[in-house]
Amino acid sequence: MAMAMELADKLLLVLRSYSLPVWATIISGLFVAVSLSLSIYLLLNHLSAYKNPEEQKFLVGVVLMVPIYAIESYISLVNPTIGVDIEILRDGYEAFAMYCFGRYLVACLGGEDRTIEFLKKEGSSGSDAPLLGNASEERHVNHPFPMNYMLNPWPVGEWFYLVVKFGLVQYMIIKTICALLAVILESFGVYCEGEFKWNCGYSYTAMALNFSQSWALYCLVQFYAVIKDELAHIKPLAKFLTFKSIVFLTWWQGVAIALLSSWGLLRGPIAQELQFKSSIQDFIICIEVVTCS
Repeated sequence: MAMAMELADKLLLVLRSYSLPVWATIISGLFVAVSLSLSIYLLLNHLSAYKNPEEQKFLVGVVLMVPIYAIESYISLVNPTIGVDIEILRDGYEAFAMYCFGRYLVACLGGEDRTIEFLKKEGSSGSDAPLLGNASEERHVNHPFPMNYMLNPWPVGEWFYLVVKFGLVQYMIIKTICALLAVILESFGVYCEGEFKWNCGYSYTAMALNFSQSWALYCLVQFYAVIKDELAHIKPLAKFLTFKSIVFLTWWQGVAIALLSSWGLLRGPIAQELQFKSSIQDFIICIEVVTCS
């Protein structure tokens, strides 16, 4: 216990003496400013034409993900002492945004009851869609390799909807639990963000979140595959790919940076100046959010 507190005090001392390079402050600040401007413009467009609240309220929740990511990443970059707390807030909203995106698709279908009716109707008809099969006069969602060796085909209907809904909700629950664990473990100096060691809490929360996030995205992909033709009028593919890239790629980007750092492969001048793994991730996110605005 005393050793953990001593390590935490030493880490805090190092963080307090850390000064972000001027070039990183300016570059990330410019990209964040552009991202915020584009996001505010998009939000104002939605709010000025707020004629379908059942759909738009969830879409606004998804759009807010970009400015929240930008602001929180910039704050964490400038002040690494609160990096863990900022990451927890950012990850928490990410889980909420994924739920909002799923609810947005449901709202576009007319709500939960109409979505279930639509899926029941689809389940009793034939299809030539690549992810769907026809067995016993019912449509099934066939799983790609290697999931087809672990899961039976999912019949399209109310049960399929409940599986997808649970897949999104479980991510919100596990994300919240892992965030609370991170706060507790960090206070005892045993969280060790970005370090894959058996005695560090980060290793175990990363594995849990990886499985949970992958399952949530998998359910969302399968749901999209079933309803994409019905929602062709709103062109959901671009929205879906953008959202998927924000959630999935930023997560694996952080894991990759942590692994490369632990292997001693981050030795470039930029990595050396930023010093902390979290700072490298925050700097990259500040630049990436512009492409998602």
